[in-house]
Amino acid sequence: MKVPLTTLADEHGFSGVVLVTRGEETLVAEAYGHAHIGYGVENTVDTRFAIASGTKGLTALVVVGLVAEGRLELETTAREVLGADLPLIDDAVTVEHLLTHTSGIGDYCDEEADPPPNPALATSTDYVAALDGFPQRSLPGKEFRYNNGAFAVLGLIAERVADRPFRDLVRERVCEPAGMTDTAFLRSDALPGRTATGYLEDGRTNVFSLPVLGHGDGGIYSTAPDFRKFWPALLDGRIVPREWVDRMLRPHADTYGLGFWLPRPGVVHLDGGDHGVTFWSSHEPSTGLTATLISNNHRGGGPLLRRLDEFLTKP
Repeated sequence: MKVPLTTLADEHGFSGVVLVTRGEETLVAEAYGHAHIGYGVENTVDTRFAIASGTKGLTALVVVGLVAEGRLELETTAREVLGADLPLIDDAVTVEHLLTHTSGIGDYCDEEADPPPNPALATSTDYVAALDGFPQRSLPGKEFRYNNGAFAVLGLIAERVADRPFRDLVRERVCEPAGMTDTAFLRSDALPGRTATGYLEDGRTNVFSLPVLGHGDGGIYSTAPDFRKFWPALLDGRIVPREWVDRMLRPHADTYGLGFWLPRPGVVHLDGGDHGVTFWSSHEPSTGLTATLISNNHRGGGPLLRRLDEFLTKP
């Protein structure tokens, strides 16, 4: 007999939300743990959490939306937009290379190297400075290498082309058409109500471990119910035209499309992990099934994620 989700959450110290839906039907909607331990504030299903690299899918949609409007092309080089900024990026690196983790650029946040956190990041100028000084690692288009910096660069490109702050572009071009009213870039040092504080393994908050404000590679806050809205909006063509949705959800490099993971045929996925952050959301278009886990700690995600994945592998 399978162990109930509540038991798994208790056994592994999980803090967060699990939401599984099929169309309008809710199959699982559970909240565990605390949004703020010190004040005893419990998580609820509509608590906002940081989603780390889950942001990358939203960044990709902003960029592809600009491509669909003819304001960018997948073949546009980063250099055409960045000018003299970030000179170590190879002149041949294109928007498509950045979207598919095949740019080969040096990564300011290389997960393999486990660099120290840089929480001082808040403005686009801050990010340009943080991204500078990392030599090209491989020729553009030659290999798939997951790259956080590539999506931060995409955020800079989008705001320069659109002449709008990147965070406004995400709100206007993704969140509003999808009805994601609880999704926004929030300051990690000034979180509003109904928002979870992230916790490190030793019990401290993650406020000194994350940027003050996220950018193209991560750091937006959202809710599990907002991702229930997101996937249908994406597939219905409400965020970018349907023909571009089809292009984004085809494998371009390894099991990666344009900003989205494609873990198995018929399933599209976003995830993210950071200090005090765990996020996982998968959608199966053929059945309308969406499974989302969102958490403000690192503990217990694994056993619950394996259980959630079973919803997507049932015949």
